[in-house]
Amino acid sequence: MEYLPIFVAAENRRVLVVGGGQVASRKIGLLIRSGAEIHVVAPELCEALRALAEEGSIHWRARAFRDEDLDDAWLVYVATDDPFLQRRVSREAAARRVLVNTVDDRDLCSFIMPAIVDRSPVMVAISTGGTSPVLARRIRDGVERLLPQATARLARFVGRVRDRISESISDFAQRRHFHEWLVDGPVGDALRAGREGEALSRFEQALSDGELISEGMVYVVGAGPGDPELLTLKALQTLQKADVIVHDGLVDPRVLELARRDADFIDVTKRAGYHRLPQERINQLLAELAEAGKVAVRLKGGDPFVFGRGGEEITHLRERGIRYEVVPGITAAVGCAAYAGLPLTHRDHAHSVWLVTAHCRDSVDELDWNDLAHSRQTLAFYMAVKQVGRVQQQLMAHGRDPDTPVAFVEHGCRPEQRVIVGRLGRMAELAREHELQSPSLIYVGEVAALAAELGWYGQVPLVDTDSEALRRVAV
Repeated sequence: MEYLPIFVAAENRRVLVVGGGQVASRKIGLLIRSGAEIHVVAPELCEALRALAEEGSIHWRARAFRDEDLDDAWLVYVATDDPFLQRRVSREAAARRVLVNTVDDRDLCSFIMPAIVDRSPVMVAISTGGTSPVLARRIRDGVERLLPQATARLARFVGRVRDRISESISDFAQRRHFHEWLVDGPVGDALRAGREGEALSRFEQALSDGELISEGMVYVVGAGPGDPELLTLKALQTLQKADVIVHDGLVDPRVLELARRDADFIDVTKRAGYHRLPQERINQLLAELAEAGKVAVRLKGGDPFVFGRGGEEITHLRERGIRYEVVPGITAAVGCAAYAGLPLTHRDHAHSVWLVTAHCRDSVDELDWNDLAHSRQTLAFYMAVKQVGRVQQQLMAHGRDPDTPVAFVEHGCRPEQRVIVGRLGRMAELAREHELQSPSLIYVGEVAALAAELGWYGQVPLVDTDSEALRRVAV
């Protein structure tokens, strides 16, 4: 191990910075947060540092470095591109046994700065021993994605109650178990959800009663439209702590692979004419898992509150007094449109967007077709493959121009994505000719034509040249 990893208490301690440019400014930004007493030696300061000097946040000596500047310093940063000055400061600091960091010259350093993930008071430092700062930043980015922002709130809470736990629980093993419950149980969940009052109440009850109650939890999570990289950070964090994952058939298998390895999976796929479990049974299942003390994730394709029946599920959980959280996802209409190069709104073509479900004849007949048939708006139809003829018929019957562009996005945001662009008058015919399959989104509106030229993901869009306008695009 070339470097000893340590954290230094810098508050009210003298730190010397040699140099007054942008590099020095970046280092000083971190030092100010640590509470250090910062002294800067440089003939000139950049604008940002000059402002800090004027407000008294740093002490500036407007001259060249002198050896006595190192007196009483705990740490030294050399932020100058003058190699002679770098070597001089490093040599003098070593003679005084003062730790020095020379920016971009590891050989002159007695300490190096890691990449930092800051969830103060929790700090994660990542170092490659100075060999590859870029690699250290890449690793930091990965840790950032895995460590919730609420970690800071949780750490501060534990810090406030730590002494009370020690005073109340003398046995070391019992105390450790209480801390584990505090972080992983209902107190930690309440803090992560921003409910500090509830967290304190649950802590007080547990400390008073001496009983740690294992409470289940249900997370209703949106998996996004397909590509696992579109999963939100919070959804990823939730997947990795779930005991059981209750998932739809529309969830990409690559998303399921991101769950913790020992999680159980329950497939509750629902497609037209095929329901592995009815919705009422899914509601009951989620409640039963939570009542058994499990952390359950109800994982849905897209967003759970956009044609995902997430509202019904959390209503059932609330009626049973079960804790839940909702983690939104990128809904299919937005994600698939983006991957097809189809802007849902456009200053020249569409000023509004309608998200419409058309999974059966009854739902189609209940729609307000007079409003849907207006021009200069985008219609995004979910679950409409089997009703495409009915959708076409109703739109045209209520005045939508047969030459209105339409776009089908089949298996959007996945490697097998297919985009077909045509016009409303041939919409049903195109679906038959190309054997359109579920899951597919159907977009109707002037912006649909843009998919023919702006598509960037997957295979080249298929353009039906029956329309003169689309022929020009295809050419």
